Amino acid sequence: MNKIYLCLMAMISFEIVASDKVCAPTPLLGKAYYVSTQGNNYKGDGSRLNPWKTIGYSVVTIPDGNTLIVGEGIYTGKIKISKTFNKGLLIKSEIPYKAKLTNNQQVLTLVKEAANITIEGFEITHNSATAKPLVLHIDGWGRNTVKNITLRNNIIHDSYNNDLLKINHGAENIIVECNMFYNQGDSDEHIDINSVANITISDNVFFNDFPKSNRKITNKSSSFIVIKDSNNNDDRFHGSENITVKRNIFFNWQGSHGQGFVLVGEDGKPYYEAHNVNIYNNLMLGNSTISMRAPFMVKGAKDINFFNNTISGDLPSNAYAVRVTQEQKNKKPTNINLYNNIWSDPTGTMGQGAYESKLDFSDTLLHQLNEFTLKNNLYWNNSASLPYSILDKINPSSDDAKIVSNPHLGDNKHLVTPHWNSKTHQFDDGSFDIRAAFLRLVNFYGVPQFNYSKREVNSKTIPYFPKDDILGHQRVTPHNVGAYHLNSKKIDKP
Repeated sequence: MNKIYLCLMAMISFEIVASDKVCAPTPLLGKAYYVSTQGNNYKGDGSRLNPWKTIGYSVVTIPDGNTLIVGEGIYTGKIKISKTFNKGLLIKSEIPYKAKLTNNQQVLTLVKEAANITIEGFEITHNSATAKPLVLHIDGWGRNTVKNITLRNNIIHDSYNNDLLKINHGAENIIVECNMFYNQGDSDEHIDINSVANITISDNVFFNDFPKSNRKITNKSSSFIVIKDSNNNDDRFHGSENITVKRNIFFNWQGSHGQGFVLVGEDGKPYYEAHNVNIYNNLMLGNSTISMRAPFMVKGAKDINFFNNTISGDLPSNAYAVRVTQEQKNKKPTNINLYNNIWSDPTGTMGQGAYESKLDFSDTLLHQLNEFTLKNNLYWNNSASLPYSILDKINPSSDDAKIVSNPHLGDNKHLVTPHWNSKTHQFDDGSFDIRAAFLRLVNFYGVPQFNYSKREVNSKTIPYFPKDDILGHQRVTPHNVGAYHLNSKKIDKP
């Protein structure tokens, strides 16, 4: 990558982030207290001149309703937070991504009575290939006390033997926004959402690039996000519920052929593992030669709405769009709705996997799905015929308001992954922060030529129309498809 390109990307980064407020820094809360690698826990008082040394000690000591500012440096060891802050606590890296939290075990865990806490601006990662189990854990302990937790603008990467982030066992009201995730362990996820409620995953960047972290591509890693309930009645929730996955970007697949970007349900339980799940305004890019099962999958779940997403590029897979199945002891999936999406494969090989020559839109056997709706979606297979299988229940032919047109999305074959370089304090795509990398991906690869819609489609036939688009801008017409809305209105957010 040449210097002129990097300078150009840096200028674009500054310009687009300066005018964007979706991921603007969180204002300081109350009084500022300080942590430094040069501080002292027992002799310090948390002032800038006499800071504490560790986050763990500081969280126990700091008064409610204030901000803990963490200075530049590497903080090694497990950080456990189990305290309720009624007025709130903001834990913030003084300079984004220059405070690194790392360990050869869990790095950060919020458990027991952790509540009303925001964690912002850190690099969070394992520091050894033998590290385990996972990097970051929000564990509800089966009670209603772990709640109102926000993870914001963090680089969360390289778990070697488990998930990057697990949210489970009864946690509630969790927001994961404006972060970057990459490189989980084999058979594990970026985010495991398991038996919880009211979870919002928004404005994040998800990808894998194992070689840039000096790791091998084993083709064994699992989906980027899984939403499920693997513990039956062991906590207060029976099936994860009210889960929102919106305005995220997924790309550079390097995982198992049996997995995909987002999976709802996984463990073959005899109950619905998830319900009331809304997945919208996301951009999913096929820029890898490694095959997946499908970018979006549902197993034993109900009331799942997948709408106004954009899936673009050559995406080697069993199914270019969706897989819905009933496995093991699962109840049959029902009320699966796919509205207003763009599926665009400029290579004309929609749904052709590495292990088969046929083209497939879905991987959904007739007897394994009850109710579903496919309506007002755009399909493009480079002028080739759209996939159809007599064995599958979901085919483009089921969409009586379908749009067949070339959206003219950007060519993502040579996409540069925004892997973080902690030595230069810059992402490999030339960005200096996560939001700049996010906006560049949207503007380069997610902007269609027109706002496509069907005139006869209205809110009575399609109940799901987001008010905003992938950039958080207000949609000015209601019936368009895809994640990005041309000529949208900017919404200034505090």
